[in-house]
Amino acid sequence: MSGNSEQIEFWRGEFGNHYLERNTADATNIRPRLQLWSQILSRLAGRPPESILEIGANIGINLRTLSLLTGAELWAVEPNDKARARLVEDGVVPQDRAFGGSGADVTLPDASIDLVFTSGVLIHIHPDDLLANCSQMHRVSKRYIGCVEYFSDKPVELKYREHSNKLFKRDFGGFWMDNFPDLQLIDYGFAWKRVTGLDNLTWWIFEKRGE
Repeated sequence: MSGNSEQIEFWRGEFGNHYLERNTADATNIRPRLQLWSQILSRLAGRPPESILEIGANIGINLRTLSLLTGAELWAVEPNDKARARLVEDGVVPQDRAFGGSGADVTLPDASIDLVFTSGVLIHIHPDDLLANCSQMHRVSKRYIGCVEYFSDKPVELKYREHSNKLFKRDFGGFWMDNFPDLQLIDYGFAWKRVTGLDNLTWWIFEKRGE
């Protein structure tokens, strides 16, 4: 997969620009993520990441949250030009740590980032392109891989805001473990929309064995 798939172009274009308008980096959006990321990072106690890369960072709501919880160096990959510009303008990440493209386009060196993660991004990657994206994340990760996504025990495609071929749910944790046998599950959990204010999200955190 290159950074020119149908799904990536969808997020680079008008729909991606409108998405920025619907999602603001205010306390309402950051507060529930503080609890989520505190929970995830607590599983890494004693060996916290010193660098973190988000694939599909958008305007950086997750990265802004992480900046309140950790002193790790933050990096971002984001295909939408306006979102990426906002990341830099707001000081979430510096220009030289904000990359365009998709997860499959990451050009960082092998094992260069302690924690590489997605949040609500793998669901928008076509199943034919999923392994290519995850392979690059795995290559770049030095220690941890994180994943926060919608869950389905079987792969299924759903309409996304009336658009077809843009939302794909599955057991992403199982996908990681099935395709990358060197990954060891540290923990997983569920963010229940009713009490968290987030969508119904499942998260997984893995460690590369022997790293």
